[in-house]
Amino acid sequence: MSRRSGIARLGPLPWIAPVILLILAVVIWPVVELIRTSFLNISIAGIVRGSAGTDKYKKLFEETDFGAVLLWTVIWTVVVVTVTMLLSLALAQLFNQKFPGRTITRWALIAPWAASVLMTAIGFKWMLNQTAGVLNTLMLDLGLIDNSKDWLGKPETAWPWMMAVAIFVSLPFTTYTLLAGLQTIPHEVYEASRIDGASSWQTYRHITLPMLRPAFLIGVVINLINVFNSFPIIWAMTQGGPGYDTSTTMVFMYKLKETDIGESAAMSVVNFAMVVVLVLIFLKVSRWNEED
Repeated sequence: MSRRSGIARLGPLPWIAPVILLILAVVIWPVVELIRTSFLNISIAGIVRGSAGTDKYKKLFEETDFGAVLLWTVIWTVVVVTVTMLLSLALAQLFNQKFPGRTITRWALIAPWAASVLMTAIGFKWMLNQTAGVLNTLMLDLGLIDNSKDWLGKPETAWPWMMAVAIFVSLPFTTYTLLAGLQTIPHEVYEASRIDGASSWQTYRHITLPMLRPAFLIGVVINLINVFNSFPIIWAMTQGGPGYDTSTTMVFMYKLKETDIGESAAMSVVNFAMVVVLVLIFLKVSRWNEED
């Protein structure tokens, strides 16, 4: 009896202990190691040569390109997430309606999500190739351009294309998240609004959007994290070049490891802190834990 009462006092701990251990192993421990590494002086061969104090952070913040990379990372994240959410709202509303071929179009939307992000980015890179790319060939044949353009060779054209690819691969998850939210809204609510004489826009604004809020918040938060940490798209299409002109902080971090592992770890810590801050700011602004 005493043994049973002892186990009862532990509550749900025996059941959630494996999950806690897993989180400690795959989340907490790597973060602790990352922070520890950022304060070490490590050779390219991986040999620890003692403590570096805060020198790696000072070196990072003094990098010539650090400010520009940071700014472009914020712009990249905000633009991709904003456009993705707006398009997903429209697509979710469309797929929530009954129309011929709805099942096929729903399945078609899964394709960018099911395909490898890296392979999708490489496919777009081939399409935009200056010499044999489909886009240049088509535009030349139609007389839209006089000479082949190096779409990924300049930041002013590379950034929009990379953003378009990021939006393309982000749409499926966000659209299906919002679609799931739409399908939880009771039809009786819409019937009541029609009886009250509400217009379609009034119904969408005052009923659909507020009731879609939980799904919308989930979509935004997950997209913020995914887009901010996006690496395959940028690396496959431009490798962050020329120089660091198309680099986000993730690509910048990856390039730094070639010359200084400690500085690269410091950039990783800054990245982690920025993701946390971005998510907290959004949750604060959206007042996610308040009832409408």
